[in-house]
Amino acid sequence: MSPRGLTQLFAAALLVAAASAHGVEVRFERVADGVYAHIGELGGRTYDNEGLNANIGLVVTPGGAVLIDSGATARSAAEIHAAVKRVTDQPVRWLINTGGQDHRWLGNGYFKAQGVQLIAHANARADMMNRGNDHLQALRAVLKERVDGTTPTLPERYVEGTDIRLDLGGTVFELRHRGGAHTPGDTMVWLPAAKVLFTGDVVYVERMLGVLPVSSTKQWLATFDVIEQLEPVRLVPGHGKVTDVATARADTRAYLEALRAHMKKAVDDGTDISAAIKSFDATRFMRLLNAPELHPGNASRTYLELERE
Repeated sequence: MSPRGLTQLFAAALLVAAASAHGVEVRFERVADGVYAHIGELGGRTYDNEGLNANIGLVVTPGGAVLIDSGATARSAAEIHAAVKRVTDQPVRWLINTGGQDHRWLGNGYFKAQGVQLIAHANARADMMNRGNDHLQALRAVLKERVDGTTPTLPERYVEGTDIRLDLGGTVFELRHRGGAHTPGDTMVWLPAAKVLFTGDVVYVERMLGVLPVSSTKQWLATFDVIEQLEPVRLVPGHGKVTDVATARADTRAYLEALRAHMKKAVDDGTDISAAIKSFDATRFMRLLNAPELHPGNASRTYLELERE
């Protein structure tokens, strides 16, 4: 092994030790045979949760383990890896990034040092490049020294198209992409044998979703159509507990549909953006965590998106 490789492995070992002693607790819970999920905190990124306020997936196959997302830092990635080892002796072979948000991929560097192949949709690349350093700086303000050792590391394998089939150890993974959602690279991971769907940030339950400047609510709903077609038995959202399609529909789709319908009418009628935001009745969605803080920005960015359509 090269000196650089030895250095990376040594650094990774130190991260494992540090994370295990004082890091965020990662626990993979069984979803189906060979399928597991770590359910992140519903609140925001904090020093204690190390920015890992999102769900992480694990699939164990005869050919090795597959991780779905890598966490927000190298430190939390090390804890994810330690949690994998508590579930299986299989090495992690693949890591699939479901989108371009920080906790989906900023732990990539740690796993690359372990020889894991990093996979994402091609539409994620530009978003990761454009926002990776900004994400890291924002995290540093909250996580301080717990960001040390984290370097935005792009995937090495990009897939293209809308429906991509991968096979590891006889386990089929189908990646479903419809042009983005929360971020341009948002891609869902479907396990047809288990009938389990990992949605990434396409689905939020129990908490309000976030419409970002890079989001597309139009494509978001097109992506949700795939969920309706697949009819998964169990659905692992990007945020919130393992759920079903009906709950995902109520907490994610219904909000997006209502927001788009209201803002489209406002744009068509020439209603001012401020008046359009104030006139939207969000009462039925205020039950979701963070709704009062996130809704005004969501409404504003949806209005601007409808103006461009």
